[in-house]
This record gives sequence, C-alpha cells and structure tokens, in this order.
Amino acid sequence: MKVKVKKDTCIGCGACTVIADHVFQIGDDGLAEVIHPIENESEKIANIPNEEKENVIDASESCPTGAIEVIENEEHE
Repeated sequence: MKVKVKKDTCIGCGACTVIADHVFQIGDDGLAEVIHPIENESEKIANIPNEEKENVIDASESCPTGAIEVIENEEHE
C-alpha cells in the first residue's frame, strides 16, 4: 500500500497527523505531506508499513477534503 497527499485539495487541518503521526506531517507550506516520500514524477508518495495501514486508512476516511489518496499495490506484498 502507498499513500499520497493531494496538495491542491489539502486544507492543512492536521487530522491525518493526529491519526497517523508516523506517516504524515504538516510541511513548511502549512499543508499535510508524507514523512518519508519516494519520488514518483512530481508527486510525493510513501510506502506504508503494515503496522500503519489501518491508521492511514482511518486518516484517509477522516480527511474533510478527501486529500489523502490510498494506492493499493498491484502486486502481493
């Protein structure tokens, strides 16, 4: 599983940082971002460790603007 924050949708409310503080942080721009991104073209995407998957899904579902996109891996992990 991977995750990214859609910066054009994020309002910087910080809900994701409370729910999944090992995955998300508020960046210098005041918007949420993943903490350990892997570069994927112009987007910052993070691989999610198994122990954080539930928190990331909760954060995505709790985001008031839908700015957190969870990407299911096509291959079996």
